[in-house]
Amino acid sequence: MKPLSELPDPQRIRGLLFDIDDTLTTDGRLTAEAYCAMARLKRAGKLLVPITGRPAGWCDHIARMWPVDAVVGENGAFYFCFSQGKLHRRFQDANQVRARNRSRLEAIGARIVEQVPGCAFASDQPYRETDLAIDYCEDVPPLPLEAAERIAALMRAEGLSAKISSIHVNGWFGAYDKLAMTSLLFAEFFVTSPDTLRQDFVFAGDSPNDAPMFSFFDNSVGVANVLRFAERIETPPKYVTLGAAGAGFAELAAYLLGD
Repeated sequence: MKPLSELPDPQRIRGLLFDIDDTLTTDGRLTAEAYCAMARLKRAGKLLVPITGRPAGWCDHIARMWPVDAVVGENGAFYFCFSQGKLHRRFQDANQVRARNRSRLEAIGARIVEQVPGCAFASDQPYRETDLAIDYCEDVPPLPLEAAERIAALMRAEGLSAKISSIHVNGWFGAYDKLAMTSLLFAEFFVTSPDTLRQDFVFAGDSPNDAPMFSFFDNSVGVANVLRFAERIETPPKYVTLGAAGAGFAELAAYLLGD
């Protein structure tokens, strides 16, 4: 990973796509510094899209209330855009498919919680439309990464796609991921080609579930705490900030704005 200072021509970048937990936030909180960095980027005309594992309930609020142009949630299950006073919702799966899968995911989650001592359903699980989130590090005493990997293995044994974030292990039915829905969002809503998306936008993240994004974007950035997962990310980011979490996000925003 190269230092952020080597990212070329930062002012030509059209927008920033970014993970939320431990990329934008710090210790579970959205700091004033990070939120102001988002607002400054938006005022400068940059296109902003959080790409997160957080649930539909959160993303409804984010799309409506934050200084962003859209949000991709539940690791690629949907995108939401608030435009002309209306929330536009685009899901990977139809309503009836999501409803059928939710009961199956609940049963799988109950079995995993029994088999991995110390983990729990994520506190935001009731607000999810599509995926199962098992907490190993947010509202439970932190478990080692080996426990997260065990949870992911149990999910895959049940036929789920599974990804490890900095706080949760997420599982869902289907082969989509953050990159697939991001590409769909930019094609459908922003009329942007894959080549333009790859070359003219930055993605920032911090954990293994960001690997497809790190791989795709020419200008992929990890905040400094990504180094925690250095041996576990299939494709690491190309650049890394000096600051961790929200401070790293603010550092990236300042660099893109030429500060």
